[in-house]
Amino acid sequence: MSDRSCRITGCRTGATAAPGAPACPPPFVLAIFGASGDLARRKLMPALWRLACQGRLPERFAILGYARSPMSDEAFRQRMREACREADGDAFDERTWPHFASRLFYEAGAYDSASDFQRLASRLDDLDGGGPRGIGASGRVAGTDRAAVPARLYYLATPAGTYESIIEGVGALPWPGPRRIVVEKPHGRNLAEARRLNELLARHFAEDDVFRIDHYLGKETVQNILILRFANTIFEPLWNRKYIDYVEITASETLGVGGRGGFYEQAGALRDMIQGHLLQLLALVAMEQPASFDAADVRDEKAKVLRALRPMTGDLAATEAVRGQYGPGRVGGRDVPGYRQEDGVPRDSRVETFAAVTAWIDTWRWKGVPFYLRTGKRLDRHATEIALHFERVPTCLFSRPELCARTEPNVLVLRVQPDEGVHLELSSKVPAEGLNVGRVQMEFSYASLFGRRPPEAYETLLVDVMHGDPALFARRDQVELAWAFVDPIVEAWAATPATDFPNYAAGAAGPKEADRLLSRHGRRWRATT
Repeated sequence: MSDRSCRITGCRTGATAAPGAPACPPPFVLAIFGASGDLARRKLMPALWRLACQGRLPERFAILGYARSPMSDEAFRQRMREACREADGDAFDERTWPHFASRLFYEAGAYDSASDFQRLASRLDDLDGGGPRGIGASGRVAGTDRAAVPARLYYLATPAGTYESIIEGVGALPWPGPRRIVVEKPHGRNLAEARRLNELLARHFAEDDVFRIDHYLGKETVQNILILRFANTIFEPLWNRKYIDYVEITASETLGVGGRGGFYEQAGALRDMIQGHLLQLLALVAMEQPASFDAADVRDEKAKVLRALRPMTGDLAATEAVRGQYGPGRVGGRDVPGYRQEDGVPRDSRVETFAAVTAWIDTWRWKGVPFYLRTGKRLDRHATEIALHFERVPTCLFSRPELCARTEPNVLVLRVQPDEGVHLELSSKVPAEGLNVGRVQMEFSYASLFGRRPPEAYETLLVDVMHGDPALFARRDQVELAWAFVDPIVEAWAATPATDFPNYAAGAAGPKEADRLLSRHGRRWRATT
């Protein structure tokens, strides 16, 4: 879990925090739909447990799991205990678990049953208020004071096909205090579906109470992009088309689809990764300075970037987008099957497991600078990073041609995972007699500098939901603008099914066509680290 022992001590809501310490969230009841599923077990509950251990949850909170599987409160607690112990390993603290577990409850029911939602409402009322196990049992606050009433947080950790009935169900539950809803990807499957989902959400929740989660945006390096740019004068003046030649945004995975073949057949790499994760990273890198770091100002600037993307219409979808699918190969020293041999995948599938796209942002700052986005499964490395390639020096001062050849352009790399940090590649004199030029790196690693790994993304994002801060979450217009960019590529690929799949072996860096996307302009992908 961490390098420190667990201490379950609820923070005091409204108390003055020490300088630099995070503020304490207000009281809440969190209802997790799909609580028996993989996301709740692997990500959500371990994140909540860690927050409790760090003293970052309020004194008054409750977590109610809801799913179809019949289960008692005690069985749910035991299942979540195993999940947290698996996540923490030897750091799991058995002594303090019972205190946290006493805040966990479970209700079984369908996602489309009015009577089941009535039972859910009664259970939530019991937990919210002065029931025997409620967070208000020690003295309920006045129900007329909306700010003092515990917040109700609804987390949809379910398949997208259940979203409509759950949103309708929880939207009909009256509550005088704050209500917020968290929606996992996918946020629609195309622009039309995204609009329908957004309209449904808007009927029941204010936009600032809708949290469309993207765990990439909870990474420390991603949050650090704005600080790096706007708090350091050595970077922001260079952050434009005059000094930057091109930008890469890469999310590569060594894993295959595993048991998610059925899901992946409906998604593919373009929808699954580029529409959400990578375009959100692009917006953060390319946005103008916001008026403030408030959620509305930051999200306004991100939306402007997505609105300025050159539409992928006509020939652009054919010339600026590459797809691929992995075949059998070797990853990590072992043989692995191709995508078409995975469970749930048709043997003639033409769904892409790799996608690379050139995005052009038609603004004053970025006109003419290509942003290359790529993502894929069963690649040679597991890494997510943003690489800004600066222009070459205008002239070489060295008389020897080989020295000029070694004077490579600078590259600023923002590593999102696995080892979060920043490094800058420079040309420098190599210690030796005479003049010799080599490549050096200036490194910043969160783990090395601070002596511990940064918080998991879900820890950060869950706290933001508790506080009602949507800055790190996609707004409705951002989601729709991203789909407007991706849809023409999806349609072009559907109209011309791939005939060369599989076109890269598992363990490779991707299809050769992705290299040509850059090499035709004298550029190349950076080897991820």
